[in-house]
Amino acid sequence: MVSFLLSLALSFTFSIAITHLVLPFIIKRMHARKIVGMDMNKREKPLVAEMGGIGVWIGFSAGILAAIFVFSYLNGINLNLTHLLAGFSTVILVGFLGVIDDLIGWRKGIRQWQHALIPIFAALPLMAVKVTNPPITIPFFGVAPAEYIIPLVGIVSFGLLYSLILVPVGVTGASNAANMLAGLNGLEAGLGAIMAATLLAISALEGKIESAVIAAAMLGSLLAFMRFNWKPAKIFGGDSLTLMIGASIATIVILGNMEKIGVILMALYFVELLLKSRSWFQAQSFGIPTKGGFLRAPSKSHSLTHIVMKLGKFREEQVVLTLFAAQAVVSITVFAIYYFKLFRFLL
Repeated sequence: MVSFLLSLALSFTFSIAITHLVLPFIIKRMHARKIVGMDMNKREKPLVAEMGGIGVWIGFSAGILAAIFVFSYLNGINLNLTHLLAGFSTVILVGFLGVIDDLIGWRKGIRQWQHALIPIFAALPLMAVKVTNPPITIPFFGVAPAEYIIPLVGIVSFGLLYSLILVPVGVTGASNAANMLAGLNGLEAGLGAIMAATLLAISALEGKIESAVIAAAMLGSLLAFMRFNWKPAKIFGGDSLTLMIGASIATIVILGNMEKIGVILMALYFVELLLKSRSWFQAQSFGIPTKGGFLRAPSKSHSLTHIVMKLGKFREEQVVLTLFAAQAVVSITVFAIYYFKLFRFLL
């Protein structure tokens, strides 16, 4: 157990250190290349470096490689390298697709429905290794059968259905969910860090080594990124960050067989989905900046950020911290459900 925790600490440390080292260089190069965007929540609309997800991508990779080094050369942990590399590949592929999306985005050539389906292709590595799944308990009915008989087809294993349908749906859904609740300095990275920390704790207690390593590496990278993304932001994450956050959450819960916990953990994103659907997913989460640095909500609320803005006179960081508190409540609830074995059918 000590070696396991030390390996997680090493992975976390490498990811936070490398992300912190590369982001200043990325910020400088993005400004030099004029890859910048306006900060819509500031009255003066300053230009901020884009595509900060690349820094998280590099730091996350360093954290995973540190864990692989411990496994291969120091025999510090006993992990399933195939599963870890499959999960790592999915997260990295989603991040790469996010970079492409940042460069040519759906407003510049990719249609919105194509933008939503992009992460499906990155789910292939996970689909290849997750061909089985533990029995599922249906409330009031008990354990679902492992195999189903489909007329004219025959016997179909749920493990196959899980791999071919639920895995890509989970990766795509989580990636796009994380992409919806974003747009304020520090928001997406902070929410992702809280969820990653929650899943890291549960994975470590359950001995889910591959899930814990991915969670530790992502947590470290996001915390380092927060320093440069907090108000006033020096760099934006872009789709390369938000899509990667969602993919990492999906990967952690899939490898750790914690799917139902993952669904509950993303409760805020389901609310955001309902709010954004009212505008056919065309609305943004931005506020209207006013004197004194406060944000005013648009006339119609199409985001959780708008609902928070309507609760009082808040600055940008106060809106973000309020949503952090909401996610913390959700995360604590999820951890309590797990730790105290509440609502067993949810586990």
